[in-house]
Amino acid sequence: MSIRTIVWFRGKDLRISDHAPLRDALATGEVIPLFVLDPHFFAPARARELPHRMQFLLDSLHELEAMLLDRGSRLIVVAGKSVEVVPRLAREWKADRVVAHRWVEPFARERDRRIREALGVKFELYEGETLMPPGALRTGVGKPYSVFSQFARAFRQKATIDRPLAAPRSFSPVPRDILACVIDIPTCDQLGIDRNPALLQGGEKAAKARLRRFLRDTAEAYAEHRDRMDLPGTSRLSADLKFGTLSVREVWTAVEDALNGTTAARSFLNELLWREFTHSTLWDRPELLDKPFRPAFEGFPWQYDEELWQAWVLGRTGYPIVDAASRQLIGEGFVHNRARMISASFLCKHLLIDYRRGEAHYMKYLTDGDWAQNNAGWQWSAGCGCDAQPYFRIFNPVTQGEKFDPEGNYVRRWVPELEKMPSRYIHNPWEAPETVLRDAGVVLGASYPRPVVEHRFARERFLAFASQHLKR
Repeated sequence: MSIRTIVWFRGKDLRISDHAPLRDALATGEVIPLFVLDPHFFAPARARELPHRMQFLLDSLHELEAMLLDRGSRLIVVAGKSVEVVPRLAREWKADRVVAHRWVEPFARERDRRIREALGVKFELYEGETLMPPGALRTGVGKPYSVFSQFARAFRQKATIDRPLAAPRSFSPVPRDILACVIDIPTCDQLGIDRNPALLQGGEKAAKARLRRFLRDTAEAYAEHRDRMDLPGTSRLSADLKFGTLSVREVWTAVEDALNGTTAARSFLNELLWREFTHSTLWDRPELLDKPFRPAFEGFPWQYDEELWQAWVLGRTGYPIVDAASRQLIGEGFVHNRARMISASFLCKHLLIDYRRGEAHYMKYLTDGDWAQNNAGWQWSAGCGCDAQPYFRIFNPVTQGEKFDPEGNYVRRWVPELEKMPSRYIHNPWEAPETVLRDAGVVLGASYPRPVVEHRFARERFLAFASQHLKR
């Protein structure tokens, strides 16, 4: 007996390779590939609030549509609220079931709960956003892990990672009566978004090409180069994992196959385990999107200095490595991970601005903006998160720049007003002699700002604030 299945693509699985709901649906009968343009994301005003993610998403949707068409099917795109549209279409199309990949975020879990209640047919959620079901790993006393190293050790002991599923070669056509519902995938122009040519190209083909390029050119030196902001030492696969143009299982197995237990493999796979840890933590503690993991940080005396906030947002703090990170975020929808940590630490600990404000700003502009990872990274930097750095560890932006951008090339790219500064002074131009500044065409306080706060003062101030607050 043939079963009619709606395969609901939801924005984190925009591929046909290693897509278990799709493969299972094909094995049982008719398949209706569906994508819903939910106003929660696609209303023009909302889309403009996340321009880089929306551009990548739209590109990925267009490619998914083309891949389905090439194999005899098509993507059925409809507009409306998912909680209303999916149950209605399941009834109208006489579907026997709806299948999709699970999301970990609390708002998504509530959406799925409402849809399950409204559907008159099976609603099956598959794992696939992570390597193991979120929340599956527990300590010896049955509690969620709060220390990453212990989580990673347990994962390596217990996880079995299967080979990825191949992409289907062909599909049966979508029934004619259903085609009447189709609308076009919108363009950036239609949503009022200015296309940013500096963004990575979305879609499964571009994702696979990035993975091949990483394995060919970069992966062997990953452990040595991953923290260097001036070198192409990372995979640049974070947006592909966010939108599921590659599955995390595809990336894991490809790296294992190519690097075969090397230091580089262990280092890279450890980053995938950190991703696993953040998703599992959010699954068990959904309140983390609003509250610090460490209750002692509730009510922390964050400051609200709008001038300092704008200096950080615009990359005008006077600390070149911090300013480079701020400008890279807006310029290409990405920030090198080391630069993210330096920038986040500076906002929270040097400027005493609430990590949640920085977290929201990053979520607006990051192409790879992922709720679990972004939140975990900001809480880690602020010292209030799960397995966070101690609150008393405060990055020195000058020494961090000197260590991880030793010639200043990352700064020169994103802070061009310092392009002619010699490497010796590019991370601390305020200490350069007047002759050096003049030769470089730099006028402190005019062409480039003086530091908005002095590092030693800021460090001592944060330590005093934090120790007094945490004594409670």
